[in-house]
Amino acid sequence: MPNNIIEIRNLRKVYHVGSEKVVALNHITLDIEAGEFCCLVGTSGSGKSTLLNMLAGLEKPSLGTVRIKGQAIEKMSEKQLARFRQENIGFIFQSYNLIPTLTALENTAMPLIFRGMPRKQREALAREALQRVGLANHMAHRPTQMSGGQQQRVGIARALVSRPPIVFADEPTGNLDSKTTREVMELMTSTTRDLGQTLVLVTHDLSIASYADRIIHISDGNIVKIVNNRKRLAK
Repeated sequence: MPNNIIEIRNLRKVYHVGSEKVVALNHITLDIEAGEFCCLVGTSGSGKSTLLNMLAGLEKPSLGTVRIKGQAIEKMSEKQLARFRQENIGFIFQSYNLIPTLTALENTAMPLIFRGMPRKQREALAREALQRVGLANHMAHRPTQMSGGQQQRVGIARALVSRPPIVFADEPTGNLDSKTTREVMELMTSTTRDLGQTLVLVTHDLSIASYADRIIHISDGNIVKIVNNRKRLAK
């Protein structure tokens, strides 16, 4: 029996723009297993980012449910949801979202502050995370002193520092060149696999999607195709 960490049932999202009704997601049903790397692929406006926002609890569905670790997140209060995210979810963003006045070490340790962790302990974990992503010599650097690829590595370290069971990544290589993109994807894939984490990544780029165990193709708010990539990756 599969060990599903995310279960999506009959998920629908409708936006009202003036007198018009825009269907962003149309009765999506999908299971994602613990430890799986799942990629949501589609063109701009396909609904892939809306689906990721639903999984993260950033938007409420018009219909249907999202269960993460058996809990229906759309039924949580904002306070409950914030606590749930702190304990279970890491985020990797396209624009890095680093605080410019903080060092790589301080940016990486940021999620641990919200857990009330003592400074010495959180800095030790942040150092370990930065070493894992190859930035042992950049811990005191601020974002303006690092390349885009290095900044994204800090973003990955920050997402992984608390060892969350789930990592969501929204176009994480969108601002990187092709060589750095490959390096970041290989790093993100190997690191989350080593830690046994579930990775859900949104992209419009099929070359990025090729790293995933399963590729979920989304168009006009519908899942139109699911490609199982595990056998090819195992070769």
